[in-house]
Amino acid sequence: MLLEEIKKARRSKGLTQRDLAEGLNTSVKAIARLENGVGTMPLLIRVMDALQYRVAGLAAGRSFVEQLIARRKNLGWTMVQAAERAAISRTTLASIERGEASVAALMKYWSVIGQNARAREPERIHWNIAQAQDKDARFTPPSLMAHIYDAFGSIDLDPCGHPDSPVITDRRICLQEGGDGLAEPWCAALVWMNPPFSAMLKWLRKAEEEWLAGRAKTIVCLVPARSESAYFHDRLTKVSDILLIRGRIRFLTKEGPLPGAPFPLMLVVFGARPGQIERLAELVEGQWLTRTKEAA
Repeated sequence: MLLEEIKKARRSKGLTQRDLAEGLNTSVKAIARLENGVGTMPLLIRVMDALQYRVAGLAAGRSFVEQLIARRKNLGWTMVQAAERAAISRTTLASIERGEASVAALMKYWSVIGQNARAREPERIHWNIAQAQDKDARFTPPSLMAHIYDAFGSIDLDPCGHPDSPVITDRRICLQEGGDGLAEPWCAALVWMNPPFSAMLKWLRKAEEEWLAGRAKTIVCLVPARSESAYFHDRLTKVSDILLIRGRIRFLTKEGPLPGAPFPLMLVVFGARPGQIERLAELVEGQWLTRTKEAA
C-alpha cells in the first residue's frame, strides 16, 4: 500500500513523525493522520518529495500527478471509465489529477490504478558508502578539528563518539561500546558533537537541553545546514551562533577520505565565550548568522 511504503521510507531515513513535520513546517498530528489515510494530496506530495520517494511501475512522468494521468491513458481509460472502476465520481477523479483531492479519495483510485506500482530505488547522490553497515561512521577531518581546538581549546566530551574517531577528547560516549549520548548527561566544559546525521534533530535538541541545564558550558556542533526545519528558525537562530560553512567538507572513514559532502554544513555553537566566535571566524570560511532575538 502506498501510505505504508511512504511510512517505511520515513523510518528508513531515521526520521520520526516530528522530524518530518518540522522539516515541512506542519504539525505532527497532520503527519500521523496522513500516514493513516486522512489528509490531502498536497501534503502527501510534499512528504513524498521530502523523503525523495518515487514511484516505479506506474507510468513515466515528471511528477506523481503526471504519472497518475499517464497511467490512466496508458490503460486506455477515459476519465469516466476510470472513475467508475474506482467507484468515485468524475469530479473527484479530476481533483485527483490536479493533485488537490483527499488522500482517502486517492487511495480508492490507487486500488485500481496502482496495483503494479512500487517504490523506486532512490538515486544516490551522496557518498559511495551507502551500503556500508555503519553508515553514520564518518569522521571530521583533522584539518577542521585543528581550528576547533584553536578557537575553543581542549575538548572534554564527545557524546556521540566512535572508537575510531580521530577527535582528541578527554572522554567519549560510544554507542559501539554500550553508551548512549542521548540518554546520558553531558557534564563538561567543552563538548564537541558531530552526530549521526540520520538523527540530527534529536542530537541538536539534546545539545540545547544540556546547555540550558548548565551541565555543558559550551557545545560545538557540526551538522547539515537544514535551514528548512522549523527548529532551525524557531530555536537555533535564537539561542546559538551559527556558521554556514563555505565549500564542502571531506569527511573520513576507516578506509580513507570521502568525496566532498553532497550537502552544505554548519557549525552550531551553544554558549560561546567571548573571543571564541571571533577566532573561529578567522579560521573557518563561511557566513555567520545573527541571532534573531535573545534566548528566552
